[in-house]
Amino acid sequence: MTAPDATQDGGLYAARQKIYPREISGRFQRLRVIAVWVLLGIYYVLPWIPWGGRQAVLFDLPARKFHIFALTLWPQDFYFLTWLLVIAALSLFFFTALAGRLFCGYACPQTVWTETFLWMERLAEGSRSQQMKLARAPWTREKILRKTAKQAMWIGFALWTGFTFVGYFTPITELAGKIIHFSTGPWETFWVLFYGGATYVNAGYMREQVCKYMCPYARFQSAMFDRDTLIITYDDTRGEPRGARKKGSDHKARGLGDCVDCTMCVQVCPTGIDIRKGLQYECIACAACIDACDEVMDKVGYPRGLIRYDTQSGLEGKRKRVLRPRTMVYATLLAVLVAGFAVTLSGRDVVGVDVIRDRNALFRERPDGRIENVYNVKLLNKDREAHEFRISATGLEGLEIDYAGPTVYVGPGAVQSVPVRIRVPRGSVQGGTDVVVSIEAVSRPDLTASGKARFIAPTD
Repeated sequence: MTAPDATQDGGLYAARQKIYPREISGRFQRLRVIAVWVLLGIYYVLPWIPWGGRQAVLFDLPARKFHIFALTLWPQDFYFLTWLLVIAALSLFFFTALAGRLFCGYACPQTVWTETFLWMERLAEGSRSQQMKLARAPWTREKILRKTAKQAMWIGFALWTGFTFVGYFTPITELAGKIIHFSTGPWETFWVLFYGGATYVNAGYMREQVCKYMCPYARFQSAMFDRDTLIITYDDTRGEPRGARKKGSDHKARGLGDCVDCTMCVQVCPTGIDIRKGLQYECIACAACIDACDEVMDKVGYPRGLIRYDTQSGLEGKRKRVLRPRTMVYATLLAVLVAGFAVTLSGRDVVGVDVIRDRNALFRERPDGRIENVYNVKLLNKDREAHEFRISATGLEGLEIDYAGPTVYVGPGAVQSVPVRIRVPRGSVQGGTDVVVSIEAVSRPDLTASGKARFIAPTD
């Protein structure tokens, strides 16, 4: 059996036809524009905000500190990241069950950056019809200038995006100075170019293909939909049969529905689908087709809403249910997780201690007969102020602790390692047992932390 020939009719793969979305205005498109400006503003402006002598948001990997305004997180706090990811996933499930792919249409990075690249493309090449005409035209001086202007804007914006991304990990003012003097390190250079290149390719060329073929969300969204999920839909009962007609004519007498078959809903769609064929996984719920159809309905004098946000139950004339078991379970879990996150974050330990046994010897027997174990005690101060700490230990009778100085100084957001010796009389312990090493801030007795360590002694 031979493989089918892809060049014959019904081949395995279809060549991609570039989509030229028509620009449209309307209430939903105004919301999308606002969302784009807000999200891009947050992304590009946030690294430039100073806070307490440092960058407000900085993920300092070499120092293992993650600054978010007044909050500083350490590797020990990484469970908060897991918590946030669970909240984000559950939020996506909740809003999808409630109102479909709102995230995709208004807040997805692919959508936001693609929309920005489309603006630049229209600025350089003109409207949809002008872009299509330019694509078919032979290469002339005007075409070269327009294509070059578009590429210059795309490349510049993509590189600025990559630069900003790296600016969250390297202080952005410092990074800007390195770029001006061509002194960036290999990893900084790589990530600026890699992230900028990914933005350029995904938003400039791949566009809807990322949503249709690469994003897994499009494939499993149906598992979160039900008959009461708010989706963008075409009212075929009202619109069919579709057909052209003269303005002011009695289309009902001719047996026509309200759809004038202008295809504007298809022309404005960024993924190139026809919403009149029903809900499709390629739909990203941007609502451009709603604005386009409403504009046409206004022109021909028909009521708006031929294409609208609605539910399957609503289309069938049944009662719409926003509060239902699925959304109530999602909302309850989300509220519990968010409240728990806020309470845990506000009450997290400001100081910490880590006790590590000396691996060179299990124990030492001193001349006075006492048994000694040596530990490396690491004091972590997450506070924005420096503190002096006392170290103590409990858990064995006759226990003594010895370390350099009566107190240990630890700067703000710093870690200090201290060698500590713990001694007990011989015979007070056989084999091994746990001891508790505690620290307490001298000026703030409420700042305490403790850690367990194994004390090893001879068995005879």
